[in-house]
Amino acid sequence: MFGLRNDGKRIKTIDPLMKMVPHIMKTRNDAQVMALYEIDCKGLDDYIFAKRHEENIRLTYMHIIIAAFVRVMALRPKLNRFIVNGRVFKRNDIQISFAVKKTLLDTADETTIKLTFEGTESIYEVKQKIDDAILENAKESAVNGTDKMAKLLTVVPNGLIKIVVGFLMWLDKHGLLPKKVLEVSPFHTSLFLTNMKSIKMGYVYHHCYNFGSTSIFVSMGKEKYEPVVLVADDAKCGVAKVMKVGVVVNEWICDGLYYGNSLREFKKYMEDPKVLEQRIDHKIEDQK
Repeated sequence: MFGLRNDGKRIKTIDPLMKMVPHIMKTRNDAQVMALYEIDCKGLDDYIFAKRHEENIRLTYMHIIIAAFVRVMALRPKLNRFIVNGRVFKRNDIQISFAVKKTLLDTADETTIKLTFEGTESIYEVKQKIDDAILENAKESAVNGTDKMAKLLTVVPNGLIKIVVGFLMWLDKHGLLPKKVLEVSPFHTSLFLTNMKSIKMGYVYHHCYNFGSTSIFVSMGKEKYEPVVLVADDAKCGVAKVMKVGVVVNEWICDGLYYGNSLREFKKYMEDPKVLEQRIDHKIEDQK
């Protein structure tokens, strides 16, 4: 209420044009911008191979992508903003949500995990947190806070679910959503990641949810070999393993230049993951 929330602090010093944007494009679906990033997998594969065979550390593309985005958001804090009810907020934490299938079967249950990071973590710390969460939630009997909330909201008759969800959206709009709900809601997160590679599918452009506060949705697709230009001056071509990543961002929170520079920073970490091995002293704080 009155611009106060449990998951973020209101930013008042906003460029007038950016302040108008959420009132012109009233839903996150209105304000979606989509970008495709193609990543040469050679650097990733070399790094993963070396870590596995020299240090017995098993890293995956997903570990590296999440670690890269955690680092980018720590250094470029505007990416961690969100807008609710036309007001701009800086999020208290860096949070990443992703879905986990308990087994790769059509009939298997799916759950969603949300992890909270300080932003100063090394890739090893990020990996450990991801692995621990997946191990715990992949059990058939595992029930996390998100699962419990979903079950609680659906105990009412089907005709009332729409009313319940509408009431929650109203509470969220006015900053009255309980902290316990915000903590387990996967829709109130810095970034939502979908790993299409894990089910052997290509990338998609996934919409940002109108419920919640997610401002970035990332989809990592199955890598494949493609023809590429190796040396532009000599027009020399070859074949490279490429992973395509679909990124959908909400243009409410910052301008295109800031987004572009941020995603270039992300791509830099993907091409040289070794940079992520070192912790950083502190994350950069957003403006007031």
